[in-house]
Amino acid sequence: MRSKLFVPGGRPELFAKALAGPADALSFDLEDSVPAAVKAGARADVAAFVASNAVRSAAKAIIVRVNAPDTEWFEDDLAAVLTPGLTLLNVPKVESPEALLAVIAMMEHVEAERGLDGSVGLLVNIETPRALDQAAAIAAAHPRVAGLQLGLADLFEPHGIDRGDVAAVHAAMFAVKIASAAAGVFAIDAAFAAIDDVAGYEAEARMARRLGFVGKSCVHPRQVALANEVFAPSSGEIALARRIVAASVEAGRAGHGAFVVDGRMIDLPFLKRAQALLASAG
Repeated sequence: MRSKLFVPGGRPELFAKALAGPADALSFDLEDSVPAAVKAGARADVAAFVASNAVRSAAKAIIVRVNAPDTEWFEDDLAAVLTPGLTLLNVPKVESPEALLAVIAMMEHVEAERGLDGSVGLLVNIETPRALDQAAAIAAAHPRVAGLQLGLADLFEPHGIDRGDVAAVHAAMFAVKIASAAAGVFAIDAAFAAIDDVAGYEAEARMARRLGFVGKSCVHPRQVALANEVFAPSSGEIALARRIVAASVEAGRAGHGAFVVDGRMIDLPFLKRAQALLASAG
């Protein structure tokens, strides 16, 4: 999921165009981009599109960001969008494992009523100080958690933290990545609101990739190509990973746990990284 494009739920004229575009994942938004007065209509439009044959046959991850669990819209959102076309339910403003488990209980109730198989995973936003403090516990709360999504706007803006402070961004990214790694789930980076600041988007994306994030959110289609480029393994990285995996086979035959590739000592952690890179590239 190198690129995850937010699609406003109140703009149904954009749905098919986004589906035909190059983003790896589409995140239909029922939360921040949809005013209260039109949430019901947006919910119906998104639910119908997610359930459509076009979506079911698309080679994309399909995500819906619902409204927060403590809002008046959450239960209706959940009931509408839990369909076989949905890959991940994106839940914002979750601040504890207990709150997440309550969401899962509601999902299971809807699924039981409809005979659904429970295959929809959860992408949980880490976007408040309490959520960041509880990120590892949230990620490990239930097997349905597939990944954590960093939300820097909600995490920084209300508390006066400067998004331009690279150290602050790095600290938040690192905390979310370590939390996701502890639970064995993926981490995806935050959206970047300054659409015309290509250099700023790229700088954050490259930092996120160095920290092991799988991709970055996009708020405009023009950001998608850059995310795809940044998070795609280079030919050199793939070639090195193949050399490491091949050398590990020879080392295993010789009874060696460590070996040298390109002048660098390689052991199990480096081998795991090479194997993961090849899996993601393949």
